Amino acid sequence: MNVTHAVSEQDTAHFLVDAAAWAPSVHNTQPWWFGTRGSTVTLHADPERRLNVADPDGREMLISCGAALCTLRLAARRLGHSPQVRMASDPDRPGLIADVTLGPARPAGEEENRMYDQIRRRRTHRGGFRPEGLPAGLLQALRTCALDENAALRVVADPRARIALGALTEVAEQLLRQNPDYCAEMARWAPRPGSRRRDGVHEDAYPHDPGRTDPPFAQRDFARGHGWGLPADERHGAAGVVALLTTRTDERSAWLEAGQALQHVLLRATQDGVSAAFHTQALEIPELRELIRARFCDGGHPQTIMRLGVAEREGRSVRRPPEELIRPEP
Repeated sequence: MNVTHAVSEQDTAHFLVDAAAWAPSVHNTQPWWFGTRGSTVTLHADPERRLNVADPDGREMLISCGAALCTLRLAARRLGHSPQVRMASDPDRPGLIADVTLGPARPAGEEENRMYDQIRRRRTHRGGFRPEGLPAGLLQALRTCALDENAALRVVADPRARIALGALTEVAEQLLRQNPDYCAEMARWAPRPGSRRRDGVHEDAYPHDPGRTDPPFAQRDFARGHGWGLPADERHGAAGVVALLTTRTDERSAWLEAGQALQHVLLRATQDGVSAAFHTQALEIPELRELIRARFCDGGHPQTIMRLGVAEREGRSVRRPPEELIRPEP
């Protein structure tokens, strides 16, 4: 074996996994692990990190893994190769998702390089936005990003529809908080201040008071009444642009497409200094999700509810290092 070549392949795989680790995931659960063979990276879902109460079907887990897959593809482009993605399934390995291999050499374009540069800059926002609107042309660009991944980004422009979606989010948040198992699950992924964990939503990533937006969209109370978190900025309570990410079908493959579309949209938005806040509570209650599908999605299936805007400040995010994410293939 050519030792130099072997080290180069190992470094390449490490580079791909290090990038994928920064993909967004529900409550920063990072529900994935990676196998490597040469420079090929295999993506697996990690069911031990699934939200068993909020996400019993694994839909949000697979959306998170789809975002990681999009990031793997983009990292391959950064290396100057066309990624060859083979979607995989194995009844004996239900978490198996895809193999990503470096294909023929092809230099990355300027837009791909700009998007790659946003991978570690992107942050989930938890609060209101500045009152100004989004940069001209950005919404159309974000719609195109979603379409490129076989999904749709639907902007909720009707003020009454925005108020209704916000109200459904509030209803869902209050219903979920009545479930002690849900509250315990939330607590699992909101470490106490000073924690050295490299996952979950830490105290410098959310306001100590969930606050209000206009129109109101319920925010998760990660502090749980302890006063943890960043000081709230009462001056910036605009909801921003409300949007739904939808897919044509509602199966495993569609959830993975939704995750790839989500990351594509978020990285493009980050280029223009725009952040996203997520409100998936109503999608975690089947009856409310079906209502949203019927009333707001024009026949599509809602996978994510988000608000887009310019934040005054962004919280910190943490990620597990590649050494913790790479495992031997069974």
